[in-house]
Amino acid sequence: QVQLVESGGGLVQAGGSLRLSCLASGRTFSSYVMGWFRQAPGKEREFVAAISWSGGSTNYADSVKGRFTISRDNAKNTVYLQMNSLKPEDTAVYYCAAGLSLKVVREGRIQNDYWGQGTQVTVSS
Repeated sequence: QVQLVESGGGLVQAGGSLRLSCLASGRTFSSYVMGWFRQAPGKEREFVAAISWSGGSTNYADSVKGRFTISRDNAKNTVYLQMNSLKPEDTAVYYCAAGLSLKVVREGRIQNDYWGQGTQVTVSS
């Protein structure tokens, strides 16, 4: 099991940037594929980005390609989401999650115990 704690959310103007961090507990962090998801008010949670255990492979939702970058530092048990050129439609609670494969994470098929508590990102127009 791994415990995940997100940070770095906040209020930013459109066109601005934020970097989210997700700190994982446990010694098996490097074994997991890590992902970021988001949920806007009144909408279902959606996939944002995922990164393989080595960092060598990444996946992104079409809506964030070219603007967001996922990365990880296994020595620090941390995964990051750099968000640039933010838009009001990026406003949501952002969650990190851990899974066993890129496909599983991309499809959101993640066990309940492998989600963080979320961090709010608000982009003003």
